Amino acid sequence: MDEVAVGIIGMGDMGKMYARRISTSDDGHDLVEVYDPMLIWFLTRVNACDKESKYESLLEEFSGRSNIHIYPNGHLVSRASNYIIYSVEAEAIGDIVAQYGPSTKQGAIVGGQTSCKAPEMAAFEKHLPQDVDIVSCHSLHGPKVDPKGQPLVLIKHRASQGSFDLVSKIMSCFQSKLVILTAEKHDRITADTQAVTHAAFLSMGTAWYANSQFPWEISRYVGGIENVKINVTLRIYSNKWHVYAGLAILNPSAKEQIRQYAASVTELFKLMLEGNRAELDRRVKAAGAAVFQHANQSHEELLLQDEVLDRFSLGNAEQERERMPNNHLSLLAMVDCWWKLGIVPYDHMICSTPLFRLWLGVTEYLFRKPDLLDEVIRVGIEDDTFRSDDLEFTFAARGWSDCVSFGSFASYRDRFEQIQRFFAPRFPEATRIGNEMIQTILERTGESEAGGGR
Repeated sequence: MDEVAVGIIGMGDMGKMYARRISTSDDGHDLVEVYDPMLIWFLTRVNACDKESKYESLLEEFSGRSNIHIYPNGHLVSRASNYIIYSVEAEAIGDIVAQYGPSTKQGAIVGGQTSCKAPEMAAFEKHLPQDVDIVSCHSLHGPKVDPKGQPLVLIKHRASQGSFDLVSKIMSCFQSKLVILTAEKHDRITADTQAVTHAAFLSMGTAWYANSQFPWEISRYVGGIENVKINVTLRIYSNKWHVYAGLAILNPSAKEQIRQYAASVTELFKLMLEGNRAELDRRVKAAGAAVFQHANQSHEELLLQDEVLDRFSLGNAEQERERMPNNHLSLLAMVDCWWKLGIVPYDHMICSTPLFRLWLGVTEYLFRKPDLLDEVIRVGIEDDTFRSDDLEFTFAARGWSDCVSFGSFASYRDRFEQIQRFFAPRFPEATRIGNEMIQTILERTGESEAGGGR
C-alpha cells in the first residue's frame, strides 16, 4: 500500500479546508483511503505550512489531526510531498513559487489554487525544475460551501497522464464535479462568471455603506429579489478581500468586463435621469432578448421561483408586507453588460460558482417575467424613490472599476475592509441563510442539468 503525501503551501481558509478534506475519511477518521477505478488503494497524508510566524498557532490548531503534519516553511513541504498545492493569494504566487519552487521533490507534481491561472502558470514555468509535472486546480466555491457536487477545475498544464490521474484520485475526496480546462479557458470562464458578479455585489455594499444603510431594515429592500441581493452581498464581504482582488486585477478579461459593467450602470442610470423611457425600454429588452433567447425559446423553468426568493430574508414579517417596487438598476446593468460583451451565461453553467447561479437566477427571474420587467422600467423613469441609492451605486460601480484598472491591491483592500467592518455584525446570520439559498439553487440547477437543460 503506497503512501501519497499532499503538500499545501498556504493555510488560509481554503488551504485549511483542503487539508481537512484530503486527510479525512468519510467517517471522520484520519488516514483517508482514496479509492480509484483501477482498484488501487492508497493512503494520503497532508504536509502543510504557512508563514513561519504562524507555525506555532497551526501546530496547536491541528494538534488533534494525526494525519496533518505542520512544517515551518514551504521548503520542507516541497521536499516531502508528491503533490504540492500552492493555496496562496494570486498577487503573491510569483514570489512564493520563486522562494519554494526550487526545493520541489524530484518527480513531484505541483499545482495552484489561485483564481487567476495566467500568473500562476508563468510562476510555475519560471521557477519549477523541469522534472516536475504541473497539474493545477480551482474549487469554484468558497471555504464555507460543501464541495460535494460543486465544480472543481483541473488543468493538465505540463504532466503525464499518470500524474493527472493521481491528482484526480486525490481530488475525488471532495466529491466535486471535475471540469477539465486549459489555463486560458479557465481564466476566460472565471472572468465571465465571477468578475462582474463580484463587482455588482461589491458596488451594492459600497452604496449601502455610503448611505449608512442596513438594507434589511428598510422596507424598500426586503422580499423577493432583494433577499438575494442582501444575503449574497454580505456573504462576499464576509470573506477575505484577496479572494476577489486577484481575479479582478490579474485577469485581463475581468478588467474589461468590470469596466463594461460600470459603463452599463452609468448609461442606464442616465436614461432614467433623462426620463427617456423609449430608449431605456428598447435597450433593456434588446439585452434581455439576446441573453435569454435560448431559455425563452425552450420554455425552460426559472431557476428561482417566488416561494424560493421570499423564503430567505434578514428582514421581518411586517416589512415583507410593505414591499416597494424597485428599478433594479444592478440587474438591468448586468444583463446589458453580458449583451455588450457577447456573454451567454448559460454556456458556463458546468463550471459556475454558487454565487453566479444565484445572480443568474434573479436576473432571469426579472427578465423572463414581462410584466415585472415593464414595471421595473416604469419605476426607473417615473419613481425617484431610489434615485439617491442609484447615484451612490453608480459611483460605487465606477469606483471599483477604477480601482481594478489601476491595479492597486492596496486600494482594493482598503475599500473592501472598510465596508466589511460596517456589515460585520450580520455576517453569521447572512452566512447561514446564504448556505440555505445556495443549497436551493443547486437543487434547481441539478434538476435542470439532469433534464438536459442548462
